Amino acid sequence: MSDKDPLAELRVQIDSVDQQLIDLFAQRLSLVKQVGEVKSQHGLPIYVPEREASMIAKRRAEALSQGVPEQLIEDVLRRVMRESYSSENDSGFKQVNPDAGPIVVIGGAGQLGSLFARMFKASGYDVRVLEKDDWSNAEAILAGASLVVVSVPIHTTEEVIAKLTTLADDCILADLTSVKAGPLKAMLQAHKGPVVGLHPMFGPDVTSLAKQVVVFSDGRASERYQWLIEQIRIWGAHLYPAPAPAHDHAMSLIQALRHFTSFAYGVHLSNEAPNLDLLMDLSSPIYRLELAMVGRLFAQNPELYADIIMAQPENLAMIRRYHQRFGQLIELLEQHDTQAFVAEFDKVKEWFGDYAQQFLIESRNLLAQAHDQRHHQSR
Repeated sequence: MSDKDPLAELRVQIDSVDQQLIDLFAQRLSLVKQVGEVKSQHGLPIYVPEREASMIAKRRAEALSQGVPEQLIEDVLRRVMRESYSSENDSGFKQVNPDAGPIVVIGGAGQLGSLFARMFKASGYDVRVLEKDDWSNAEAILAGASLVVVSVPIHTTEEVIAKLTTLADDCILADLTSVKAGPLKAMLQAHKGPVVGLHPMFGPDVTSLAKQVVVFSDGRASERYQWLIEQIRIWGAHLYPAPAPAHDHAMSLIQALRHFTSFAYGVHLSNEAPNLDLLMDLSSPIYRLELAMVGRLFAQNPELYADIIMAQPENLAMIRRYHQRFGQLIELLEQHDTQAFVAEFDKVKEWFGDYAQQFLIESRNLLAQAHDQRHHQSR
């Protein structure tokens, strides 16, 4: 038997392979940078769903042929591609409307406003920012603007829009608010030109708009703001058209109810005052992920979430209905009615349909990733 530690020898070989992987990743990112430059020159979007799906399918098949788990390769490639999309941002983007005048972002120093200001600058536009202390100079800042984007807190959005009554008729007026009906109505009243409501369905901390969803609600003269829609599409986003009422109803569930539920759970936890370290140590992957999503909310701006939850009366009505159903289900537990529980369970399962199985698969991947991030301390 060799005097050398056989495990140590194997670890040296593994370290060598890991170094080769790093070299290959560096090579891939270098190629991606070149791809980004070509896409920028030709006005191609950084995210092409068909190309990504085809590439993933081929790599999965190749992995299978070599006895490598398909999901492993897909997980690695998707993480690498996420970094690749971020790298392509550095190459800039084609300017869809080179004849456009200045683009003014009202609230452009804020988190979301500054993100869009950076994206417009990366596309070669002349970008101006108008903040709350700049209104004395607003006429000069807004002069000649081809696009004005309002990115301010929800509760001040309509008030700010009401000030924009002197824009040129060919100027596009848009907003980035998570509520659409009220701001859209205000924009149509204040401005005679093209109007569109935008809602980016992501936070300002994203590193790329690839695969991100931007909802848009038509206001007026859609043919005149199509260059803006196309510009956002080139950034990699998926543009989803939705009438303002339908959008706002969906947001009552997607945002208001979800954020309020996280808020209520966080308040309950803090009042119960459990040992948070113990919860983390004993947590299953799914509970750790749930706790992370609740904790994420409390790491951010409370005024922002209060604004979202209280943005429209429909949100409160939705939350009240949820509270009522919550009470009804508590009564079911008090009665120890297993049959009723199963009946409710099956009814919801039927409503989800095929999505239930799809979500089961997606959640397994998320839970595996959350588990990978876990680090146990030696005891």
